Amino acid sequence: MTHPHVCRHTYCSNMAKSGMNPKTLQYLMGHADIGVTLNTYTHVGLDDVKNEIDRVTALSCVEA
Repeated sequence: MTHPHVCRHTYCSNMAKSGMNPKTLQYLMGHADIGVTLNTYTHVGLDDVKNEIDRVTALSCVEA
């Protein structure tokens, strides 16, 4: 059985991946320290890194 606390990790990760401002996310999560929000509750994987690199590469191609 999955513990309900996992939902906080999923929510935080999904909001970060959607581009939410980290300070806003910190406030919504109720954390006094941004490090808790970003280092404990936000999880990224290899696919997330690839998607971000693709996004930045596409932006640099448009600007060129």
